[in-house]
Amino acid sequence: PAPPRDGPPRMRNPQPPFRYPAPLYARKVQGNVTLRLWVDSTGAVRPESTRVAEPSGHAALDSAAVAGAPALRFAPALRGGKPVAAPLLFPVFFRHPEAAPLPGDTVRRRP
Repeated sequence: PAPPRDGPPRMRNPQPPFRYPAPLYARKVQGNVTLRLWVDSTGAVRPESTRVAEPSGHAALDSAAVAGAPALRFAPALRGGKPVAAPLLFPVFFRHPEAAPLPGDTVRRRP
């Protein structure tokens, strides 16, 4: 087998663990939050280190992103083929299926 490649942490969750705040979902409020995470050498997020690096403009979305971060699971970063702790900027996208795309979103057409 090929040796592991060096690189940043990779998410292992089959689905992102973030809960869309119900009042904002009902109003079709959308936004992007960028979290700064510290992923240890086992792939676990250190919750005490999680911070909002770029807020969405909606405090409830920012809080939901921070609240979901401890449930994230990663393959750790690798350096020299060995697992290491590493910081990570992690985008969280809150999208409502009935709302218009936000600027910068790619619109996918259904067949």
